[in-house]
Parts: sequence; C-alpha cells; structure tokens
Amino acid sequence: MKPVAIFRHARSEGPGYFATFLDENNIPWRLLAIDEGEAVPQDAHAFSGLVFMGGPMSVNDDLPWISPVLALIRQAVAAGIPVLGHCLGGQLIAKALGGTVGSNPIKEIGWGEVVVAENNEARAWFGETRVFTAFHWHGETFSLPSGATTILSSAHCQNQAFVMGRHLAMQCHVEMTEEMVKDWCAIGAEEIAASATSPGVQAVGVIQQDMPTRLSGLNQVAGKLYRHWIEGLVP
Repeated sequence: MKPVAIFRHARSEGPGYFATFLDENNIPWRLLAIDEGEAVPQDAHAFSGLVFMGGPMSVNDDLPWISPVLALIRQAVAAGIPVLGHCLGGQLIAKALGGTVGSNPIKEIGWGEVVVAENNEARAWFGETRVFTAFHWHGETFSLPSGATTILSSAHCQNQAFVMGRHLAMQCHVEMTEEMVKDWCAIGAEEIAASATSPGVQAVGVIQQDMPTRLSGLNQVAGKLYRHWIEGLVP
C-alpha cells in the first residue's frame, strides 16, 4: 500500500494521535517536514491519502510552499485521493477548493464543546456522537467551499469541520497528545496571556487540568473520524 503523506508545518505540530492510529492499523505513512524546507511533492498519486497538520502561520501568508500545497490538494481531490486537514490543514483544504480564510470573531484556545450537525454526512463520520470536547487553537476560520457540508460547529466558530465526500477539513484539533498540549502551552504562553479576556481562551492551568480524561475522550472521537477516513484510502 502506498503511504499516507503527513504534512508538518511546524515542529511542535506533528501528527500526534493520528500517527498512533495509523501505526495501530498497520497503515504506512511518510512525514513531510515542510517546516524544515522539504519540498512539496508534485504528484498526489504517490500517496494513498494526504493529511495536513496545523501551524502558527496563515494560509494567506506569502510563503513559498502554500501555492504548491493548494495545487496538490486540488489534484488529489480531482483524482479521488482523500485529504484530511487539522486547523491550518483544514484552512488549506478550504482555500484550495474555493473557500476563504479570515479572522474568526473570537479567538479559541483550549478545550471547548463542539456539536455534531444533524445531517447524514455528520452521522456517517461521527456515528451516534452528538457532542464532544475538542481542543482549539486558532484565530482564523474558513468558509465552506461549494459542495461542502458542515458537520461540526461550536459557540464561537460556526464552521468547525466540513466534508466533501471522502475529504475532511477540521478547524479544531482532534490529534492532540499530552506532550503536544504542554508544548503548545509553553510556546504560546504569551499569546494566551495577551488574549486572557477572550471568552474562548483558557488559562494554561485550566487547559492542563484533567488531561488524561480529556485526551482519552478525544482519542475515541478522533479514532472514529480517522477510521472512516481511511476507508477511502487509495491502494
């Protein structure tokens, strides 16, 4: 089987639980370290699926790798190769397919409830799950490309996830591990302090409370989403 390509845009924002899931299901994967200058592949057909992780940059920034990534996403979707995006990755998918990315009315940092939409597409991905607590770290959000369906929303962000067939773009993070949460809190301590009055931003101490329980629940939801996604992988 061809590997799943995982695009990393920042060292601290690796595949996390997604890599664990692939390993547990004996699915080969290859990390593409865009943050270290690795070139964006030109042929999506070399992979069974494409996965895009998060990052502190904006998809609207003038960075040399963004245009090639957008082109690769469009190529993959046209070829029926599934794409999956986490936060920045979801924004990349949205922009590649005709959506726009701009400021969210409220910055979200920390744990927050998300609600699964009442539609057939959402049920296909989430099963009986109707609400869960996701991890958030974003100041921007995406609009829906033509033909996309919202499957997840929150009080502070209307479009938390959308699907187009076998393709899934998420604004929230479901890939988190305890190490990642701690690293992000350390790296982003100043950002958290500067946004302390935002109703969508939690203090570091609150974010790091009861992490084993929170992450266990998140892993269960992520596993459900990832399992549905890998059903579309191209051999």
